[in-house]
Amino acid sequence: MNIYVAISATIALALSIFSFPLLNNFYLLKLTPATTTNLEADLVVTNGVIFTGDDSLLFADSMAIKNGRIVSVGNYSAVHQLAADGTNVLNLQGKVVVPGFIDSHVHFIPGGLQMARVKLRGVNHKDEFVRRVKEAVKNSKKGSWILGGGWNNDLWGGDLPMASWIDDITPHNPVWLSRMDGHMGLANSVALQLVGITNLSEDPNGGTIMRTSSGEPTGLLIDAAMKLILPWIPEVSVDERREALLRASNLALSRGVTTVVDFGRYYPGESVQLSWEDFADVYQWASYSEKMKIRVCLFFPLETWSSLADLINKTGHVLSDWVYLGGVKAFADGSLGSNSALFHEPYADEPHNYGLQVMELESLLSMTMASDKSGLQVAIHAIGDRANDLVLDMYKSVVVTTGKRDQRFRIEHAQHLASGTAARFGDQGIVASMQVADINPLCAIRTAMKRIPPGWDNAWIPSERISLTDALIAHTLSAARACFLENDVGSLSPGKIADFVILSTSSWEDFAAEVSASIEATYVSGVQAYP
Repeated sequence: MNIYVAISATIALALSIFSFPLLNNFYLLKLTPATTTNLEADLVVTNGVIFTGDDSLLFADSMAIKNGRIVSVGNYSAVHQLAADGTNVLNLQGKVVVPGFIDSHVHFIPGGLQMARVKLRGVNHKDEFVRRVKEAVKNSKKGSWILGGGWNNDLWGGDLPMASWIDDITPHNPVWLSRMDGHMGLANSVALQLVGITNLSEDPNGGTIMRTSSGEPTGLLIDAAMKLILPWIPEVSVDERREALLRASNLALSRGVTTVVDFGRYYPGESVQLSWEDFADVYQWASYSEKMKIRVCLFFPLETWSSLADLINKTGHVLSDWVYLGGVKAFADGSLGSNSALFHEPYADEPHNYGLQVMELESLLSMTMASDKSGLQVAIHAIGDRANDLVLDMYKSVVVTTGKRDQRFRIEHAQHLASGTAARFGDQGIVASMQVADINPLCAIRTAMKRIPPGWDNAWIPSERISLTDALIAHTLSAARACFLENDVGSLSPGKIADFVILSTSSWEDFAAEVSASIEATYVSGVQAYP
């Protein structure tokens, strides 16, 4: 999910400034004619602290790039030999550089759509929640849907929102506001009446209609229960989804993210076809029309495994330098915030609730087995300790049946584990794909190193803190390996794509101590993509 690069050597050769400042304190230079070789670099990056992520040479001060790929990494005296008349030189004046960050779990187009809707991420008070919805109503036509999301009830003390919070200000508009994890949403009474959800409605398999003590729906729908309302929401247009991709890409680049693993518009209750529609309407369009800004590795709903297997048999996994076909994804349980993550023990505030098993185990096993036999990578969402144990057991039985190979089975989130379960990931070779909700690698790296919750003075379980190097590798090379992309991205190694990030700091020691740097520039294929 992340990448860094730094540079720190003095150029011992006469340089002549030929253009304008590229950034406030970085200058793009053209080398005066030098030794010409058969391989002339397009760009030489030098005079910095470059964290390569490659164990064979973990740090360097220079690298050369040709046709979007790295051709040499090392000290300037060696790298500059690839420079010739026409080669640009980027003098970073000591700044730190890291590989482009990889975000291993995003819902990219939904995130881009959300950026243009009611923004509730970070709201920490009921009054502000209501105010933002009220503001959206002012700018909406009577009868149109008010859509938004990103709310987290933990930020205002834990109380879950209810339709009654917003009914008075939304008398003529149906409302749907999804929680930050996508496993729960709030509908107002207009929306509930529109879709026919009443006190007589039954909970669907794998979902829950939250109710008051008297049995009336509160407006909250959990996991598969969301399918009762989602089909009623007008479909977003192709243009809206394309704009969402560009919007999300720009945000990612500003955070230093150059590759994402995208699980699409696939949530419990959503149609399994939405990811395929986005693949055809958005990703293929953007790739063919040269609109892509970052790389995407796409995962599709497990139920559609045969369609993906057929496509990969025809095209291979690599559609372009921008679009990769990854694998398939399913859900074992819900989320912690919606009390639907599946646990061995009940929830403290709901003594009869152990969470939800979103998909029947027999069906999950059957489709996982078929996917694995077809050579597809499988990723399964599991948050509760019981869900993680179920998935690990299932993966083990699949290997017994289909045979051991380089499957790289994934468990998305792997959030709460029973005693002894963590070791099973290593023993079975399972990828534990863990995330921080926001697309902000530097923040995630700081969290992994410090483990200090908001408002706390000291670390929570400090023995689980990790080093800067380990945190960087997790957001770069390990993330690349987790989706079979390590031959192209994840480290600044010769032959790999030149995706890298320039940080604001000139001191590796300060960076390792405080992780207080910011993103100054993001390069994709050796070309500046941000700012």
